[in-house]
Amino acid sequence: MRIAVVDDNPMNITVVKEILKRAGYTDILQASSGMELFGLLGLKANGQERENGPGDDSHGIDLILLDMMMPGVDGITACSMINRSPRLKDIPIIMVTAIGDSKKLAEALDAGAIDYVTKPINRIELLARIRVALRLKEQKDWHKERDRRMREELQLAREVQLAALPQPVDDERIAIDAIFRPSEELSGDLYAWHRIDDNRYGIAVIDAMGHGISSSLACMFIASVLKEAMTKQVGVRRVMKELNRRSMQLQFADQLVQYYFTGLYMVVDLSAGTLEYVNAGHPPGMLIRSDGTIEQFAQGGIAIGMFSEMAVEKHTLAVSPGDRIVLLTDGIYDLVGSDYEEDRGTSLTALLKPFGMHASLHELEQALFSRDPEELQSDDRCLVVVDLK
Repeated sequence: MRIAVVDDNPMNITVVKEILKRAGYTDILQASSGMELFGLLGLKANGQERENGPGDDSHGIDLILLDMMMPGVDGITACSMINRSPRLKDIPIIMVTAIGDSKKLAEALDAGAIDYVTKPINRIELLARIRVALRLKEQKDWHKERDRRMREELQLAREVQLAALPQPVDDERIAIDAIFRPSEELSGDLYAWHRIDDNRYGIAVIDAMGHGISSSLACMFIASVLKEAMTKQVGVRRVMKELNRRSMQLQFADQLVQYYFTGLYMVVDLSAGTLEYVNAGHPPGMLIRSDGTIEQFAQGGIAIGMFSEMAVEKHTLAVSPGDRIVLLTDGIYDLVGSDYEEDRGTSLTALLKPFGMHASLHELEQALFSRDPEELQSDDRCLVVVDLK
């Protein structure tokens, strides 16, 4: 453990260093003023970071014993400046003072000091307070390291999750692409598509309950099931029933939380000119005809994973070249501003219409998210656009 002793009186520094050395603390730095301390910490006179400072470890200082009354930059000012630095604010500071002014002591604690000792220094008291401060520092360091590892693991998980999403399709007769904005590092939304044969494409949008780590893990499980189901199954009913059957494996007898998903799965048959779909509790999609007229999909039924037996209803629409199909998750509805389910489709249409219902994906993204600051985003956003050429 490295301790910095700061005092404008050399005798006081000598006394404190001797106490520390006899207690086994041999790695000691010293400074005779607040400015000299700033030099050790890589700070300028105004408390700002130096461009060529000592680095993030700040000489590895674990604790500062700081004299309150010093000429120039006094202890309270120095403490306040250190506490404002994101790099240094976790270094515990113990004030050393010869005065018993409670207002000054309160000011020091408000400035960021965690404790204080009074002069003349009592060896037993000083060492006890140092041990407490170093334990707190050790705990903070442990939490910081754990948080760092967690951030790295979340970033890796995010990259894996994004890598599992399909690449855009731009074939001679069909184009499929998506807008995807998670609200956190990990998402509870997913989309998928699969070319069944030369004429048919399976396309799905899924929204897991909640968002964050647990829902994203459940979502990754359902994504693997969905990929397998779209590959092996043909009918939209059978795919949805398979998703429901496998999602029930996430339910455990001793688990208080029940995982469920809303979802919409459809198969577009380019040769037959049909669109078949099943909606499981999901926001309805939109079919935008080439002439600009809009047809809403049917409202959803029972969500996936709610019951072991799931009744599904297949719907069929006629489609033709020039039509656009839009699927979405309910996070998109948050951009509309309507609290009523029946008004949301109309409000979303009104929001997009000035940009053209067949606008490019970039234009749609601008229309939707120009009014949606990322820091205020509370839910995952997913929009899938299918254009029939």
